[in-house]
Amino acid sequence: MKTRDILGVGAAVLAALALPVAAVAQTAQDKALVDSAKAAGVVGEQSDGFLGFVSGAADPALRSAVAAINAGRAQVYREAAAKSGATPAAAGASAFVNAIQPRIQPGQYYKPNGGGWMRK
Repeated sequence: MKTRDILGVGAAVLAALALPVAAVAQTAQDKALVDSAKAAGVVGEQSDGFLGFVSGAADPALRSAVAAINAGRAQVYREAAAKSGATPAAAGASAFVNAIQPRIQPGQYYKPNGGGWMRK
């Protein structure tokens, strides 16, 4: 992908992520549950722009919250891709680099492209 294309995808993703929380199917309860799980090292951010489980053990409420937030992100990535002419996968990867990764807090986990879970 050319630099110009990456910048276009990045701009579209950032614009889409600026939507109100309700537009990305994220409730305050889901966000609080996931934020707590991130702090505990159970959930982390992946290079594809989606949340993932660092460890396999998670209760049904947390699994549901992660699924809801990931579904909202998938919608945002589809919309950004449609605006930029890229793929939803490219939009998700761009979101990780430009919007998600900079907000990962110290002690939280993330999974870089092609790698295993790492702690910031």
